Amino acid sequence: MKVLLVYPEYPDTFWSFKHALKVVFKKAAHPPLGLLTVAAMLPTEWDKKLIDMNTQALKDKDIKWADYVFISAMVVQRESVTATITRCKALGKKVVAGGPLFTTEYEEFGEVDHLVLDEAEITLPRFLKDIEAGTAKRIYTSKERPDITKTPIPAWSLIKMGKYTTMNIQYSRGCPYDCEFCDIVTLNGHTPRTKTTKQVINELEALQDAGWHGSVFIVDDNFIGNKRKLKEEILPALIKWRKTKKFAPSLFTEASINLADDDELMRLMVEAGFDRVFIGIETPNEESLIECNKLHNKNRDLVAAVKSIQAQGMEVQGGFIVGFDSDPASIFQRQIEFIQKSGIVTAMVGLLNAPRGSRLYERLKKENRLLKKGTGDNTDCSINFVPKMHLDTLINGYKQIMNTIYAPKYFYERIKTFLKEFKPRHYEVKFYQVRFYHIVGLVRSFWILGVVDKGRKYFWRFILPILFKRPKFFPLSLILSVYGLHFRKVCEKLSRTTTPLGTQKVPSTKSA
Repeated sequence: MKVLLVYPEYPDTFWSFKHALKVVFKKAAHPPLGLLTVAAMLPTEWDKKLIDMNTQALKDKDIKWADYVFISAMVVQRESVTATITRCKALGKKVVAGGPLFTTEYEEFGEVDHLVLDEAEITLPRFLKDIEAGTAKRIYTSKERPDITKTPIPAWSLIKMGKYTTMNIQYSRGCPYDCEFCDIVTLNGHTPRTKTTKQVINELEALQDAGWHGSVFIVDDNFIGNKRKLKEEILPALIKWRKTKKFAPSLFTEASINLADDDELMRLMVEAGFDRVFIGIETPNEESLIECNKLHNKNRDLVAAVKSIQAQGMEVQGGFIVGFDSDPASIFQRQIEFIQKSGIVTAMVGLLNAPRGSRLYERLKKENRLLKKGTGDNTDCSINFVPKMHLDTLINGYKQIMNTIYAPKYFYERIKTFLKEFKPRHYEVKFYQVRFYHIVGLVRSFWILGVVDKGRKYFWRFILPILFKRPKFFPLSLILSVYGLHFRKVCEKLSRTTTPLGTQKVPSTKSA
């Protein structure tokens, strides 16, 4: 059997880092971990080829080569998914599809021959058994939660690592919380399921054996879902492993804000090599936190919590949402003030949308407030439900936030605020770690940010004092500056957006 695994293209979004990647001649931020893991589950005697459309073009000859085309995708990749399926069917190939997009919207893809949904450790073996027997069904689904201690190491040999800035591994699935707007519980359950210490170390070793010595993203939706196991087993093992390596990777992950409550956990994470963490802040408005059931963010000084994590040596990246029913008219200015005061440099602010499978989707469906399906890109000014706030007010307020926090003046000021709090433990650059693309990136960064970019005067006012007075922060400061370039490009796209959801006018609550 010859199998082509295809990962569809991302549009230009906040998290694509498309404009930042160009500076260092990289094609994508992360490889398709799900597809690489699925590839490792396929029979060893099968021929496998993987095309990540974010790093290389999908050619007709690749499709013609295959007996089956396997596709996995998220909602934001829908447009590329549809085009890819059409191409495969036109060439007479059978398509097998799975992943978040297909699990939640499988009825939308009538052209797909076989839908292997939910978690592949359960449904994929059943499909493979039926393929061998010649009795393959169209849909395979299961609500059973697999034991991920049996999940294999991803098939890293199928990709060219040099095209990416970061590799990734998974330690756990599931989240103990139940935020109304989130579909993670539907996809992965409430109870965090974890891999063993040996698995985590083996996966990191596999990356290094494949030649990777850069940063590693642990993709868990909430890395600290099982704090006890982290503190007693995983992190001590990572610290011990790190000490044996000349090239110890920097690590980053996602967690909830209650990380700030546990000094021991933060200390261990930093010792293990974590220098970044993404946290869902969502909103400084308490009523909105209650509305969306983000209760672990409630009744706390969120700015102080962020600064506590920064002071331990981890950069906090933050997720923010506007569009809750409980949001007051002042929410836009409050979000700006919070983001600036907290020093969260990478602040992902999005319009609230209701993903299928979330409790929010079901509530809005009962209230007859749902509109067309969401795009999966919460920075494109689209919204898939009728908001309580007047739509024009919501969209304009959202643009105000983005255009303010990513204006050069405010962006560079925010980096300064962050660096005042940030106390890294493992932040020294060794000469032997420098690669050619780092040097190219340095030259291109100075040219683009210091000469071409409209915000160049703010860049020089920021970077020169860093270079001469705080040189150990220079590499990080330059990286964050390049991120800012990308975010400003996203904001420029927002400014050109005039009507959400294409030409469809979203009614206000009164007209609805």
